Amino acid sequence: MIIYGSLVSPFVRKLLAYLGEKGIAFELKGVGIADPDPGFRAASPLGKMPAMEDDGFTLADSSAIIHYLEAKYPEPALIPRDPQERGRVIWWDEFGDTVFAACSGKMFFNRIVAPNFLGREGDLAAAAQAEAEELPKLLTYLESAVPASGFLVGDRLTLADLAVASPLMNLRHCGCGVDAAAYPKIAAWSEAILSRPSLAPWIAKEERMIAKVLAPTS
Repeated sequence: MIIYGSLVSPFVRKLLAYLGEKGIAFELKGVGIADPDPGFRAASPLGKMPAMEDDGFTLADSSAIIHYLEAKYPEPALIPRDPQERGRVIWWDEFGDTVFAACSGKMFFNRIVAPNFLGREGDLAAAAQAEAEELPKLLTYLESAVPASGFLVGDRLTLADLAVASPLMNLRHCGCGVDAAAYPKIAAWSEAILSRPSLAPWIAKEERMIAKVLAPTS
């Protein structure tokens, strides 16, 4: 199995964590925005990442890939079979992929990606607005929703945890980590998820890459 994507994408990060938790072997091929790699383009004609090639079968979009893999490799289940828990996991996956990733993306893209990877000025006003107006509302909601179990759904890790924790890493790259005093439940929960063996090695690679890009040139 080949996965195409960039380590700093929250959607790629979510998928890599899922694969790690499931114990599924894969090869990661790094690609960037508008990458002409023919394998990536064949798997994702619209350039959406991550993309996958699995024994000739291709698919793009992290959630689509994960639902495919969950059907192919049902154990350990990261999408519960219980109807209510399953519905809640799908909701959290949608939350992480849409409003939460969109908010963190405004900061990460405009402050990190645009100036350092694309060589153009980012929209810093949009990033500042997202940080000041959008992010507090989302974090307040998430703080109220993190249960005592330490997992978003049920009493064990699910896709919900991976999907929502992943965009938090992009916030951390921007220097906007979660304030533990203001959001203690999010801080404890996200630290536990992001430090799991399925995520920690990839995050370490990300941090080295970001640090290298941001390092001042002589």
